[in-house]
Amino acid sequence: MQQHGHDSAADETAHAHMDHSHHNGHHGDPTGDQVGHGGHAGYAGHDGHGGHDKHAGHDPEAFRRKFWLSLILTIPIVVTSHMVMDWFGYRLDFPGITLIGPILGSIVFFYGGWPFLQGAWREVADRAPGMMLLISLAIVVAYIASLATSLGAFGLDFWWELAALVTIMLLGHWQEMKAIGQARGALEALAALLPDDAERVTDSGVETVPISGLSVGDTVLVRSGARVPADGEITRGQAELDESMITGESRPVSRGPGDPVVAGTVATDSAIRVRVDAVGEDTALAGIQRLVAQAQSSGGRVQVLADRFAALLFYVAVAAAVITFAAWAVFGNVSEAVIRTVTVLVIACPHALGLAIPLVIALSTAVAAKAGILVKDRMALERMRTVDAVLFDKTGTLTKGAHVLSDVAAAEGYDRDEVLRVAAAVESDSEHPLARAIVAAATEVPAATDFQSKTGRGVTATVAGHRYVVGGPAMVRELDSSIPEELAKRTHAWSDRGAAVLYLWRLDGDDSTVLGALAFEDEVRPEAAEAIRQLRDLGIGKIVMITGDARPVAEAVAADLGFGPDDEVFAEVLPADKDRAVAQLQSRGLSVAMVGDGVNDAPALARADVGIAIGAGTDVAMESAGVVLASSDPRGVASIRRLSLASYRKMGQNLAWAAGYNIVAIPLAAGVLSWAGVNLNPAVGAILMSVSTIVVALNAQLLRRVKLTVD
Repeated sequence: MQQHGHDSAADETAHAHMDHSHHNGHHGDPTGDQVGHGGHAGYAGHDGHGGHDKHAGHDPEAFRRKFWLSLILTIPIVVTSHMVMDWFGYRLDFPGITLIGPILGSIVFFYGGWPFLQGAWREVADRAPGMMLLISLAIVVAYIASLATSLGAFGLDFWWELAALVTIMLLGHWQEMKAIGQARGALEALAALLPDDAERVTDSGVETVPISGLSVGDTVLVRSGARVPADGEITRGQAELDESMITGESRPVSRGPGDPVVAGTVATDSAIRVRVDAVGEDTALAGIQRLVAQAQSSGGRVQVLADRFAALLFYVAVAAAVITFAAWAVFGNVSEAVIRTVTVLVIACPHALGLAIPLVIALSTAVAAKAGILVKDRMALERMRTVDAVLFDKTGTLTKGAHVLSDVAAAEGYDRDEVLRVAAAVESDSEHPLARAIVAAATEVPAATDFQSKTGRGVTATVAGHRYVVGGPAMVRELDSSIPEELAKRTHAWSDRGAAVLYLWRLDGDDSTVLGALAFEDEVRPEAAEAIRQLRDLGIGKIVMITGDARPVAEAVAADLGFGPDDEVFAEVLPADKDRAVAQLQSRGLSVAMVGDGVNDAPALARADVGIAIGAGTDVAMESAGVVLASSDPRGVASIRRLSLASYRKMGQNLAWAAGYNIVAIPLAAGVLSWAGVNLNPAVGAILMSVSTIVVALNAQLLRRVKLTVD
């Protein structure tokens, strides 16, 4: 294969985009040599917990065991309670019945309540009062009151309420941990995509090794139906690969020699051999796992508000408890004062508040990852709902970044199809991008011999006994050729659109005859116009395109995409100046989302209110972007907007419910309606608190129903 010799003028448009594309040796495929690199930089420096993970180290299974054992111990305490017996009109009396409450109740308190007591101690040590401290206050007050009752200090029957309180708290906490664990199951699902073993090709055959035993440079055999064990490049074979777990795209993609493949994808129809380029933590899949984990542990402005409210609620609850106890005690009813105080503390436990935001974060990032949207910065997703303008880098984002044959014109007396066939034959031995575009467009490629490349001008070859030349303006000058008027009108129109133009000549001795011309343009992605329409439907008022191409090229693409009078085009912009365009839009008071390929768009992506890297399924850790789209489909930008709106709405709903519940419930627990016969005991308060938690959890789960894509 020889290099093409087309002149620089003909190539100018073809290569004008190279400043924007990935130089990876894979014909502009954005998933080239970037495989999995750099995932650590954006992740290691992030505070994984962000101060918001109140349940670090809590195991749902441990809470399940504690709940069931506490429930078993609580049943005899409740059944032998004099208060419960009076309610239901039965009587039990046997030796030692009075010891059941103190003994079993103490076990429930220390065994079942221990996680809450530990959590409270951490909150005190961190000077960050919250849910655990409130729960602990409630059960400690209840335990002390129960002991005092058993010692004859109060005429209360309180052990059953203490046991029920701890058991219900364990149930609520278990369900909370289970819900968050299910949301974070996206990470385990990603890890499960990797096979346990790989078939490594050696000089003596094929050997089965664990994937941990693979090294960069190894060649592995991936059989039909098997998963690719590591990132790499196909060296032999062709297969349809299911990449849905990485890109969110359900249709298999054809991959052949020289194409990159990603760990976890599936060869659906035939076997391939892959040279390993990245293993372990350097693979794209590991990078995706890091991003999902980082996003799920990160917070935002709403989370900060929730944390502040939880801290405030602690002080409000303590103050309310003190006032409640003092008020009831003044009225001469110390027993009722204790009951009211415990109930206030129970009601105020911000279980729902603590779950309101973290669960939505966990679910939204899991839902996003499943759709091929990798949220690196939680705040970027949160800000996407407020964006006014979306700025697209043209090449590789709205267009494919690779030229295709857009038109063919024949000179008078010649056939258009024949021009394409002969040109394809002449170009068949060239590896130039324009040559590949011609060959790809031809349905028939005759045999050619004596291929020669004329550097900077064109190529020649012999087809069916005739000598032909394909070249651009420099070849026109070299051959001293005149272009027929009708053909010249067509090529001028192409040039005005910014298309690259090549001509086909037949040589007869020293004479040359122009047979036709071919136009090449950077192909607009078929989904791009739909992506823009969807963004408009979602309230984005301004679409902007930026490119280093000449203005005629940019204006032609904008027209194809349906740009309106409020939209804008920045043309002939150097890569280094793209961030200035972002700053200019922001200076007008616009909130800007920048969508680029993440290579030399980094300054603009970093400056934008929301930076979105597109088409970077194997480069998932670009520090400049807050959100990464694993596929090259620009409609994913609209999906980010939908997810941002939906997740923010769920956060607001959960926060309003959790806060409103406490605002109403605390006065009731304090007994402000006792005069009307409305009283809440601690156990009922615990039930109401758990119901509030369940409502918040179920509401967050509705995020799974959000449709991120529109057919």
